[in-house]
Amino acid sequence: METNTDESLVIEPTQSIRQSAMETNSDESLVNEPTQSIRQSAMETNSDESLVNEPTQSIRQSALETNSDEPTQSIRQSAVFDLKKPDAKMLQRKNDILPFEDATPLENFSRKHLASLFFFASHNKKRPNNLIIGRTYQHQVLDMIELGVEKFQSLKEFKNEKVAVGLKPCLLFAGELFDHNHEYKRLQNLLVDMFHREPATSVRLQGLEHVIMVTAVESNIYFRSYKMLLKKSGTRTPRIELEEIGPSIDFKLRRSKLASMDLFKLASKKPKELKAKKVKNISRDKLGSKHGQIHIPKQNIGTIQTRKMKGLRKSATEKKEARKRKAGTTTEATKRPKLSEESV
Repeated sequence: METNTDESLVIEPTQSIRQSAMETNSDESLVNEPTQSIRQSAMETNSDESLVNEPTQSIRQSALETNSDEPTQSIRQSAVFDLKKPDAKMLQRKNDILPFEDATPLENFSRKHLASLFFFASHNKKRPNNLIIGRTYQHQVLDMIELGVEKFQSLKEFKNEKVAVGLKPCLLFAGELFDHNHEYKRLQNLLVDMFHREPATSVRLQGLEHVIMVTAVESNIYFRSYKMLLKKSGTRTPRIELEEIGPSIDFKLRRSKLASMDLFKLASKKPKELKAKKVKNISRDKLGSKHGQIHIPKQNIGTIQTRKMKGLRKSATEKKEARKRKAGTTTEATKRPKLSEESV
């Protein structure tokens, strides 16, 4: 009986819960009104394009800009690396390096890999899409120029035939800034050092296939790469057409750290060990073979001892004949009359 009486303690709470549930279902103002307000806000959100569609459009637009105009660090590095093959090495490990604040890590890399020229790509909020071109002298940073990448198209985006790897390019520079501005002059010199490859004394027209064009207009620098096509012109000289093969990069000059003129002249001086010494009577042909000319004075064959072997020695009869000849020549010289001074 005590158990039955105690059931009221258990049943009553369940009944109250059911009643509250029934009240909740019956009273639509507690449940339906919030859902209606949520649906109304959802309808308003769908109807008002300024809340939904404009943010998605801006996100898509920024994504397209990231893919085309704001390349990643690895894409920029690979684009420059493709132009320098096979005379380059790409270091893909991420390093926390600030070259303009502390260039010691770059100098260590230069000493380790025996490289005097370097590209350094970075990306941060303050300086996005950054590319630094530099060179060292005695493993100390000589010149550094920081360029900002405004627009970028890689080699793969140009669906055409490319040039061979390691081909020496023809470098062209256009713009008055390369003639009048000190920073642009040094940038031109730096790019020539970067891409000139081996020195050439003569140029063959059929071997000239790759052209790199750098144009400076106001504050923009346009870097373009072309393949030279030789077309028939009806004359001996062919008609030349240029086909863009990439990469195509638009730069902006940001910062620079240039060496003084005295240090630059010292670094540009050619060491004595590399200067070709002129050696007398030695020349080289077109294939690089070495040729030497030897001058031998006139030799008295009669006095040269040539017979050292026993079999080549003179016999006794040959010696007697030689003595007789020698004696005959001396007697003839004594028999000749001497001319007196009067007869002369």
